[in-house]
Amino acid sequence: MMEQLQVDRIRCDGHGLCAELLPEAISLDDWGFPILKTGAIPARLAEHARQAVDACPVLALRLAKVRS
Repeated sequence: MMEQLQVDRIRCDGHGLCAELLPEAISLDDWGFPILKTGAIPARLAEHARQAVDACPVLALRLAKVRS
């Protein structure tokens, strides 16, 4: 099973750490909040995605299992 990034927009404070750690899958809007690319995270980025999730200071980012 593949994984996909999801963000809790209510919890997110717009720190931007996720985009710094995973620019291939996350960009920031004008206010610093994440914009996630759709689709599953490629295997080559899986570890970076986990690091971005772990680095979120307000636990707003998570990896969810999706069917491939």
